[in-house]
Formats: sequence, structure tokens, C-alpha cells
Amino acid sequence: MGFKEGFLWGGAVAAHQLEGAWKEGGKGVSVADVMTAGDNITKTPRKITDGVIEGESYPNHAGMDFYHHYKEDLALCAEMGFKSFRTSIAWTRIFPNGDDEFPNEEGLQYYDDMIDEMLKLGIEPIITLSHFELPFNLAKKYNGFMDRRCIQFYEKYARTCFERYKGKVKYWLTINEINNQAEWRKMGAHHIIQVGAVLVKEGDDVEAIMYESAHNELLASAVAVKACHEIDPDAKVGCMIGMNGVYPASAKPEDNLNAQQAMHQKYYFADVHARGHYPSYMLKKFERKGYDFIKEEDLQILEEGKVDFISFSYYMSFASQFTNRFGRTFDFSEEDYIRNEYLKASDWGWQIDPTGLRWCLNWFNDRYELPMIIVENGFGAYDKVIERTEEGYIIDDSYRIEYLKEHIKAMKEAVEYDGVDLFGYQMWSPIDVVSASTGEYDKRYGLIYVNYNDKHEGDFSRDKKKSFFWYKKVIESNGTDLD
Repeated sequence: MGFKEGFLWGGAVAAHQLEGAWKEGGKGVSVADVMTAGDNITKTPRKITDGVIEGESYPNHAGMDFYHHYKEDLALCAEMGFKSFRTSIAWTRIFPNGDDEFPNEEGLQYYDDMIDEMLKLGIEPIITLSHFELPFNLAKKYNGFMDRRCIQFYEKYARTCFERYKGKVKYWLTINEINNQAEWRKMGAHHIIQVGAVLVKEGDDVEAIMYESAHNELLASAVAVKACHEIDPDAKVGCMIGMNGVYPASAKPEDNLNAQQAMHQKYYFADVHARGHYPSYMLKKFERKGYDFIKEEDLQILEEGKVDFISFSYYMSFASQFTNRFGRTFDFSEEDYIRNEYLKASDWGWQIDPTGLRWCLNWFNDRYELPMIIVENGFGAYDKVIERTEEGYIIDDSYRIEYLKEHIKAMKEAVEYDGVDLFGYQMWSPIDVVSASTGEYDKRYGLIYVNYNDKHEGDFSRDKKKSFFWYKKVIESNGTDLD
């Protein structure tokens, strides 16, 4: 019983939140490079600007300078005993504009060197092809994935990576948290540009845009899966779903139907990835709304591009209450979410629900019966530096240890008692990163502290938190020692 031998313990990051060096090595401008800094305290949201504008603050430009520190950072991960490390390839390091005729050799070589460093340290690379880093040129010139030509650009980029890193990378993920855009009423342009590089204007039918661009992204994922299977049959390709299970607010039947509709809306993406076709409830929705973007030839592409495994992030759960907003259709709206009174929350309002992780693992397992890997799970907090202790750490982040411990316990129960097929766990994030949602440096997730903050103070030096030593013990014991 317990986690299988060779379980992939590790941690996850994303290129745009960590690498920095936004203009070095021939890199082009990505959609992440035109997102400004936000602020949780003043509730200032991130903005998307029309290109890089002088005087605006773009935290992703500097990231945590992993571009120049990756050997040091990977060595620290190896010291913790990492079996794997999930990161992304920045599309604009390979094809700076997205539609370039030839790839950028300097970018390809950078990832060759980084992946080789992982393998030298005994760390399995898990690589995401698109993690909110699409070329900004594709957004401006083609309106991103609203244009089917972007499927071809993505396939060319994916094939280039598969061919270059064949035999080095065994696990690929196609598009990060592709389903986040399902909450289009709340997220609007922010998440549509992050996922599909679509620029939404005032007066646009955002819902129709979301569904059509998402369809093209699902096609892009499918052609990438097929390409990888052709180029490197030993490699495996997974989808990446942002998973936050939705509970009914009560035993009231209407609340239950409302929560079911929310799960339909948010996770039909996984149905398409894993089953190779749209579920009937989404086809009926498209019919009701008059959407006609699915072509006959698309059906075969989706069928031939089914993923080998499910990867997902998990941070929190939601609860939904029927408000009669859409009548008896029970259609989902983020406005129906309510605070779950049984759960605590982080400083950013994220509900802390370890048991929900077990629930989500079972939901995926019941539905798809595919191998799974958790590729994000972590706790953002305002970490406070103290003087160095005798144990060697400068931050006592016991709250992070408690969060991770309880989630790993729930994960373990899903494996031992429920029999889910789980082959790895990537906590978010081993190193402090720029927050994707708020653009803050001070929203810290890492086990490794990076000396840089929202005031742009610091020298990017690295240090260990208390959680660093705790996670090392977890990995050494294959998850049996969580104290």
C-alpha cells in the first residue's frame, strides 16, 4: 500500500513566472510580458496593455531570474531529493513571433542545457508546452486562437520541441489550465488572453469567443498529442486541468443541479481531452446558442489526439447555490459561488480544503480511468524573514507545511483506500515565483526563498525555508513521514 516505487515527487514552476530575461537569447514578447503588476492589499487587478508601455510595471520581465540561476535552483531541488521538476518552455524563446519560419537556436539550446542539467541530477523533466506564454504577435496579428492558423503554429512549435528533446523528455503537457477560461464572466479578457491569446474588445460576445477559441485550443492539443506519439513513441502526453471541485451549497435538489452544471461547464475540457469527443451536454448547449464552429474533420482530429494521462492543479474548492439566475436550465455562473462556511481561507480568499483533493482525484478516476499526476498544489502567503535558526532556515513557514501535509494525506488516502492511479505530485512551487493571478512577488509559494519583492528590492539570492527541510523528509520516506 502507499505510493508506488518511483513515485515522481517534485515541484512545479512556469517559465513566465520564474525565468525573467524577457529580452535575452532572442526571446520575443509573450502575452505574459504585457501583463502589469497587481496588488492584493489595494485590490488592484493586473492589466493587459497593448504592447510593452514605458512606465508600467511588468513583473514577468524579471521573474525570479531563473534564466541565470537555473543550475543553482536545480541543485537545491536535487538536495531535497526531487525525482521530477515541472516547468514550461517559453514559446517565444523558440519562435519569437509565433509564426516565424525557423526556430531560434539560442532558445532551443537554453532548454537543452536546462534539461540536461535536470537529467544529470537525476530529475525527470515534466514539460508544459503552453503555460500562459503565447506570443503576443499571435494575439495582435491573428487574434490568437480565434484564428485556426494558430493551430498550425502551435503544431509546428510542438513538433520542434518533440524532435529536439526526444529521448530526454518523457512527460509532456499540452496547454496549462485550459479550462480556466470557462469562468469567462469573472475572468473576462484576463484569462482568455492568458490561455488563448485572444484580445477581447468592448461589446464582444465573450462567451461565444471563449467557446470557439477553446475549441481551436483543444484541436491544437490533439494534433500535438498525435505528433508526439509519431515522433517519440516512448513519451507520454497529458492535458492540464485547473481543478477546483464544486460542491452544492446544501442538500436542496436545485443546489445539486446547479453544482453539476458548474462541473459540466468547467470540466468538459477534460472530457474532450480524455474521451476524444464533446459530451452531449455541451453539444446541446452549442445547439441552443446557435454556435456552429465544429467542423466535420475536427471530430477525427479530437478522436486521434486523446491524452495518455490526466494532470491537474488543485488549490481549493468552491460551493455553488442555485439563484434562479438562468431559470430551470441551471446554467453555471461564477456569481452563484458562496463562501463555504466549513472551510478556512488564505489571505487571498482561497478556501483551504484538503479533503476536496481526494474528492477531485476520485472524480477524475471515476470518469476517465487514466493515470494521473498532480502538477500544482501549494499555499501562497506573506512570508516573514527571521534571523537564521540553528536548523538553517530563515523563514518559519509552518503554515505552508501544514497545508501541504494535509493535502498529501488526502492524496495518500485516495491512493490507499480508493485505488486511484497516481504517479506523481508536483507542489507549487519549489522556488518563489511571480503570482500569475496578481503579479505579486510578495505572494510567496516557495520552499526556497528568493530575495526580491514588490518594491523591486533585492538581489535574487536564494535561501531555504523551514518547509525545504520538511519536504526533503517527505520525499526520503516516499510520503510516509509527514511530521
